[in-house]
Amino acid sequence: MEHVSAAIVLDAQGVVTGWSEGAQRLTGRTAEEAVGRPARELLAEDPPLADGAAPNGTVVLRHRDGSAVPADLTASPVLGEDGAPAGYVVTARQPGDPEPTLAEQAFQQASMSMSVFDTEQRYLRLNGAACQVMGVPEEVLLGRPFPETVEDAEHSRGFLWHLRQVAETGRPLRYESYTGAPALNREHAWTTDMWPVRDSSGRLIGTALAAFDSTEQYWARQRLALLNEAAATIGTTLDVVRTTEELIGVVVPRFADFASVDLFDWVLGAEEAPVLPGAEIALRRVAHGSGSEGTPEAAVRLGEVDFYPAFSPPARAIMEGRVILSQAGEPAFMRWVAERNARAPAGRRHRVGAHSMMAVPLRARGTTLGVAVAVRIGQPDDYGADDAVFAEELGSRAAVCIDNARRFARERTTALALQHNLLPRGLPGQAAVEVAHRYRPSGSQAGIGGDWFDVIPLSGGRVALVVGDVVGHGIPSSATMGRLCTAVRTLADVDLPPDELLTHLDDLVTHLAGDDTNEVAELGATCLYSVYDPVTRRLGLAAAGHPPPAVVLPDGTTQIIEISAGPPLGVGGLPFEAVEVELPEGSLVALYTDGLIQDRDRDIDHATAELCRALTAPAETLDALCDTVLKAVLPEDPSDDVALLLARTRALGADRIATWDVTPDPEHVAATRQAATEQLTAWGLDETSFVTELVVSELVTNAIRYGAPPIQLRLIRDRTLICEVSDGSSTSPHLRRAHAYDEGGRGLLLVAQLTQRWGSRQTGSGKTIWAEQPLPPG
Repeated sequence: MEHVSAAIVLDAQGVVTGWSEGAQRLTGRTAEEAVGRPARELLAEDPPLADGAAPNGTVVLRHRDGSAVPADLTASPVLGEDGAPAGYVVTARQPGDPEPTLAEQAFQQASMSMSVFDTEQRYLRLNGAACQVMGVPEEVLLGRPFPETVEDAEHSRGFLWHLRQVAETGRPLRYESYTGAPALNREHAWTTDMWPVRDSSGRLIGTALAAFDSTEQYWARQRLALLNEAAATIGTTLDVVRTTEELIGVVVPRFADFASVDLFDWVLGAEEAPVLPGAEIALRRVAHGSGSEGTPEAAVRLGEVDFYPAFSPPARAIMEGRVILSQAGEPAFMRWVAERNARAPAGRRHRVGAHSMMAVPLRARGTTLGVAVAVRIGQPDDYGADDAVFAEELGSRAAVCIDNARRFARERTTALALQHNLLPRGLPGQAAVEVAHRYRPSGSQAGIGGDWFDVIPLSGGRVALVVGDVVGHGIPSSATMGRLCTAVRTLADVDLPPDELLTHLDDLVTHLAGDDTNEVAELGATCLYSVYDPVTRRLGLAAAGHPPPAVVLPDGTTQIIEISAGPPLGVGGLPFEAVEVELPEGSLVALYTDGLIQDRDRDIDHATAELCRALTAPAETLDALCDTVLKAVLPEDPSDDVALLLARTRALGADRIATWDVTPDPEHVAATRQAATEQLTAWGLDETSFVTELVVSELVTNAIRYGAPPIQLRLIRDRTLICEVSDGSSTSPHLRRAHAYDEGGRGLLLVAQLTQRWGSRQTGSGKTIWAEQPLPPG
């Protein structure tokens, strides 16, 4: 007979309750034949035992065929809840068993935990590693069901389910878990291979497993997963504080029980200060987090500045540019904790139990921005070399994101300052329209755009209303916007019609783009230029790729002015068309950039309708109406800059305008001059009569001598007294200095000296020469 080993389970009365495959081979009896019978019936001769006791020592078993089988028995009691024996696990081995085979020796000496179970998940064999993990010798476990040998019910259910699956399906399985073990003081990761065990006939007689402690590999995967998560979650916004909070969110609680991020003040916008070797380092607490509610470990409040002495791990990490590991018991660690606790306010002491910490310098592009600190309190493992490598990689990634946010904030601040300086601060005084405006910078990561607006007083009491948009963001767009704004003001001073002004502006943009110093043509720019005349109440406008303005008439009717928008500036070669509409006094004109109505998540027609409705909302002032419009139309976080310019039109009544048709004959100059003087008297402006007579005489005489009919004189009483002479010639006069013996050439020089300003503008039928002089006080 072959030499076999058997395991038998008895209850307290000596009745068989468990029967192993080895017992079947040893006695020839199946489990059905043995279980439920008293153990005495299995013996060939009665040993001197008391009732209910388990056999121990050398006995003779009765084989099923009637033969006697000697066996050495070892019984181990199984204790119940009250500590009394509730049964026994008996192992039987034939006397004179041979030395263990090579396979048995390999099984026993394997470094991984290996066990064999019967089909009911009772222990049949364990090797030394398995016994070490379980913390008890093999004989204590043999014959016992697996769930009775562990305390972790949740892990037991998963483990037992896989064991049963192998026994029921006959297919191997792999089970990965993270749990503790009876003899281990911490949780481990386990990779367990389970497979069926069959006899020579192919019948499934049990299951076997080999459990590999994969804790190191588990934590390596966890660190890699954290790095991947950090790449996706850190730097989602270009905000320094938010980026540091995202770093804390990745680290706590999986890698640290407490973590903090401290930055130099210059990273947050202050002036940069040098770090002197050996001196305390001042850092501002930007973010911290804890696995405990209320963050009791934080000795520094958010926003406060803390000073790190040179010996402290954070200061060393900054000065040495590497990760500093410290463990409880090390002098530097204990000294730093004691020093911080001494300076921390009451209730902010370092929590007892902090046993390991790590200080990680935050360096990006060769510059140290601050330091991150990770502390372990409840997690049992100290930080090691692998953790330091991981923290260095994580800190490097986070530092780049923080530096990107810092650079974005600095560029945004610069662009905002540039935008603020280039946009009109206080609009010039004029009587043609009442205006209000708003500029709303973009809140997106793209940065500040190039939206702008302007109000430019023109001759004859007219006013130019302008809005423009340079596509793109950042300082280049703001600088381009400033150049276009200056160019429009320069061209407006020439008093060109809207379509001609845009043509000249388009040529200028094309020329600038060709210099390779300004990619305006590549980026694109749009502009809407309009001129309102309070005398005729007509609004002339032209657009270069810009949205048309909205108009609210005094009766509440709202409409979008139909205009043929030409191409954006810089395209070149295509004309711009001007339109002209007559507006009742008190009409509201709304000029805006496309950021007000265009967004990737909105329909432009719906947004335009919202704008028209918002413009009719009741408001005490135009300023209040600006706020109402922005609140009603703009989303909470606009993706583009917005410029809004509201203008309510005024009209100059007939009592403030006087017009005369002039006969092109020098003899009629005196009569014209006299008519102008009488009108001044009617207006109560006798003090201006002397200068006005000289201006009228000179301008009318020049029109008769050098111009062409028809000739017209017009006086306008506005904030200034305006004298205009129009004729049918397109030739404009120019100021020149008369020589000593010249008989002429002094007229325009005299006009320029006596008036506040003067100039000429082209009209559809010729030109107009105008001059302005201030009204007398009162």
